[in-house]
Amino acid sequence: MKIFNWVTKDTNINFMKAAKPTFFISTLLLILSFVSFAVKGFNYGIDFSGGILIEVESPTIVDMENIRKQLTGVKLDDINLQTLGDSGKEFMIRAQAESLDEKAQMAAVREIKSVLGSDYEYKRVELVGPQVGSELKKAGLMASVGAILAISLYIWIRFEWQFALGAMIGLFHDLIITAGLLSFFGLDFSLTTVAALLTLAGYSVNDTVVTYDRIRENLQKFRRMPQTDLLNKSINDILSRTILTGLTTLFAAAALFIWGGEALRSFSFTIVWGIIIGTYSSVYVCGTFLNLFDLRAAQDEKNINPFGNVE
Repeated sequence: MKIFNWVTKDTNINFMKAAKPTFFISTLLLILSFVSFAVKGFNYGIDFSGGILIEVESPTIVDMENIRKQLTGVKLDDINLQTLGDSGKEFMIRAQAESLDEKAQMAAVREIKSVLGSDYEYKRVELVGPQVGSELKKAGLMASVGAILAISLYIWIRFEWQFALGAMIGLFHDLIITAGLLSFFGLDFSLTTVAALLTLAGYSVNDTVVTYDRIRENLQKFRRMPQTDLLNKSINDILSRTILTGLTTLFAAAALFIWGGEALRSFSFTIVWGIIIGTYSSVYVCGTFLNLFDLRAAQDEKNINPFGNVE
């Protein structure tokens, strides 16, 4: 697009100048994320914790205190009510029922419907038993670890070790901080959230690979350029691509976050934040990390053949 021509032709942003401030920002966010893991933990969704989730719509504006009083007699532990949307007519009933089997959970759902009456529309009903929830949690963890290991293996084969290490640091940086925000804000951590985290991992790695490819290309083209200037030039070269890709993906994810409803809230939040943190880390984690090494010396060492001659 012509509107972004100025980005690649005329801009010369000194990204490396902000290396130290962004290092402290990233370190602080990582520390706060681990603190949130330890103090707050995760708000596991019904997928993982087991229990009952019901989304209800009323023909009139709901009096939540009255609903709460009506449900006091239902034999379920830890019943939580939450309004949905801005209309005041939708709400969610969530109850932990880890000790109940499927038949008992179905009986509890029928009891809730009986107490509330027939004036309500039940838009969503989910039941997950404790054993299924535990199995889904293990399966989600194994899928996440397997995917991250596969991505790490690809990066390690694809690049020199300095690049590979920087990309993996950036990947874990993005995942940990994103998970920390999910923990801090108490958003549902469910199978859809795991899917969003893996989508974030793919997006982050893709952005880093594009940046690293340009850096390696410029290392060959500009042999005498100082390394800091070369890193800045490489990032500026692909700035228009970064903006276009980031904005188009961000608009789609933001639309999901605004209009996707409560069921997609944690998924869309993870994607929106993931685009922001993934773009940031490609420059200020993966990019600045390379400046710790002499990339030309490493590249020359790699290009030396067994007979000692430079290719």
